[in-house]
Amino acid sequence: MAFTKAWRDFRRMQDVAVAASALIYAGAVIHAFSVLPGGGALIARHALVWPAGAALASFALPLLILPLRRGLARYVWMSFVAGFGQTAVSVLTGVGLLIAAAGFIYWQVAAVATGGRYPTAVFAGYAAGIGILAAQSVLVRWLERDPEARKRIEE
Repeated sequence: MAFTKAWRDFRRMQDVAVAASALIYAGAVIHAFSVLPGGGALIARHALVWPAGAALASFALPLLILPLRRGLARYVWMSFVAGFGQTAVSVLTGVGLLIAAAGFIYWQVAAVATGGRYPTAVFAGYAAGIGILAAQSVLVRWLERDPEARKRIEE
């Protein structure tokens, strides 16, 4: 089956968004281990364990609960129709949003050094975002098997 260039670009952008956000998160965790107080076990719990639960829930729930899956699939389809990931502007916008979120995490981690709150929620929120991006990437593959969508994405 041969897909249109627009669909291939869109699918690739979905995968790149997941990979880029995961790499940004990994960098933030490495940064956290170098600057946060409390020792490795505390940092691991706040930057890895709790956020892993958020990522898993935000990945699995939209795929397992039919109304959520339909809603997210509709959103993914509308993103494709709107041209996300198919133009330089949309790619740069997506990357810009990921960089802004990374900057926020780094800022929150740095704030702990001056008496700020431990950034557990920031890590969990970003991890949940990665889970949603991963679910969207899976739904792209599911849309490829949908007969109605295939009519519009095949060459």
